[in-house]
Amino acid sequence: MIDFELPPELEELKERTASFIRDEIMPMEGDPRQDEHGPTDALRADLVAKARNAGLLSPHCGVEFGGLGIGHVAKAVVFEEAGYSILGAHALNISAPDEANMHMLEVIADEDQKERFLRPLVAGEVRSAFSMTEPDGGAGSDPSMMKTIAREDGDDYVINGRKWLITGMLGAAFQIVMAKTLDAAGNDVGATMFLFEADAPGTEVVRVLETMDTNLTGGHSIVDYKDVRVPKSAILGEVGQGFRYAQVRLAPARLTHCMRWLGQARRAHDVAVDYARNRHAFGKPIGEHEGVGFQLADNHMDLHTSRLAIWHAAWVLDQGGRGGTESSMAKVLCSEALCRVVDRAVQVLGGTGITGETVVQKIYKDIRAFRIYDGPSEVHRWALSRRILKAN
Repeated sequence: MIDFELPPELEELKERTASFIRDEIMPMEGDPRQDEHGPTDALRADLVAKARNAGLLSPHCGVEFGGLGIGHVAKAVVFEEAGYSILGAHALNISAPDEANMHMLEVIADEDQKERFLRPLVAGEVRSAFSMTEPDGGAGSDPSMMKTIAREDGDDYVINGRKWLITGMLGAAFQIVMAKTLDAAGNDVGATMFLFEADAPGTEVVRVLETMDTNLTGGHSIVDYKDVRVPKSAILGEVGQGFRYAQVRLAPARLTHCMRWLGQARRAHDVAVDYARNRHAFGKPIGEHEGVGFQLADNHMDLHTSRLAIWHAAWVLDQGGRGGTESSMAKVLCSEALCRVVDRAVQVLGGTGITGETVVQKIYKDIRAFRIYDGPSEVHRWALSRRILKAN
C-alpha cells in the first residue's frame, strides 16, 4: 500500500524547493534573456548557479556525481515544486532532455563515459541532446521505421541520416544518437545508441524549427548526419540494444514530464483562483458564480487525480518495477487533464487570459505540446489496449 504521508526529510526538501522557487526563481521570469525557444544559455547558467548555491541542483542524480540521489516518489514531490515556475526545471537542471539523459547514462554508460559526459551534465556545466525522432517516413511513434544508419567500418562506425525535433541540439555539448546498425558485412544487427560530441564533423544543425512551445533552451532542431565517423568507444551500452535502452530512458522520462507540468498547471490554476476571488461581476466575485466556480472545482479534481497517477507510477518504479504501463497511463491522464486545467484557467481569466499580463498565456501555449512528445495519447492508448487484449 502506498503511504501518502511524506517522511520529514522529504517534507523539508519539498518546502525548501518551494521557497527557493518562490523567492529566487519566480522573480527572474521576466528576465529578457529569453528568446522564441526558451531561456538562453546565459540565463540558464545564472539559474543553475542559484540552485547549486541552494544545494538543489540535479536532485535526481546519484550523490557520487553531485546530485541528491532521491527516488521517483521524491522526484514527484520536488519536480512539481520546481515546475511551479516556468524557469524552475532549468534552475534545478531537471529539464528535458538533460534530466532523462542523466538517468540513462547513470544506468548504461561505462565509467569513462560517465566521467566524460555525465559528470559535467549533472554539474549543470553543459547541455545534451537525444537524437532519435526522424521526419515523415522515418522513426517517430514507430521506432522500427528508423532510417538513420550506422555502418561498421574497421574500428569505427559511420553514421548517415536526418533527425528532427531534436530538443536542445543547438548549443548542446554532446548527443546520444539512435541509429539502425549494420555490421561490416552489411547485416542489420538492430538499433544502437552512440554517445559523442554534438559538434562532431559531419553533424549539422540544419535549422531550429518554429514550434508552439517556447520553454526549452536551444529549441527543437533538424539535424543532418553526413558520414559522421565515431569510434567504437562511442557505443552506449551494447550494439543492437538501442530500443531496450530507450525504455530505460522513456518510462521515467514520461513520468517526469508529468511531474513538471503538474507544477505549471497548478500555477495557472492558482492565478485563476486569485483572479476569481478579486474580479467582480454582477454584484459578487466571479468565483461565486457557478459558471466559474465549477471550472475551479474541475481543476482541483484534475490536479488531484494527476498527482495520484504520478505518485502511483513513481511508487511502482521505486519498488523495482519497470513502470512502463503505469507511466503510459500517467502520461495520457496527466497530459490531457493538465491541458484541461490550463484551458479552464484561461477561460476564468477571460480577456486577461489571452494576454501576457499573467504567466497563464505562456503555460497554455507550452503545455499543448505535452500531449505529443514522448508518445501522443493515441499511441499510448493503442499500446495499452494491446496489453488489455493479451491479458488473461
